[in-house]
Amino acid sequence: MTDCLFCKFVSGEIPVNPVYEDDSVLAFNDINPQAPVHFLVIPKIHFRNLTDAAESDPELVGSLLATGARIAKELGISDSGYRVVLNANEDAGQTVFHLHAHFLGKRKFLWPPG
Repeated sequence: MTDCLFCKFVSGEIPVNPVYEDDSVLAFNDINPQAPVHFLVIPKIHFRNLTDAAESDPELVGSLLATGARIAKELGISDSGYRVVLNANEDAGQTVFHLHAHFLGKRKFLWPPG
């Protein structure tokens, strides 16, 4: 998708410093972090949101989450706890319409979120 920011990261058109990368996903630090540790994991294939990906490729959704959990462990936030956020569409706060999971840690989170 030519106008998608995250697709430009995947293609290399816009450089990004990966935290992790394999054949199916790319992980990188958030440019506007909301916690001391805040990284995103995105699929390399464009899906607009979780609903589209879950219907088309549920295994990829599992890989996206498992990759994030593995990175969280490597970054030392598994034991103290971390939050995973997946926004789907405008009312949920999605601003980049390419599926992505936020992994946040190293701070206390409240429930319900604000």
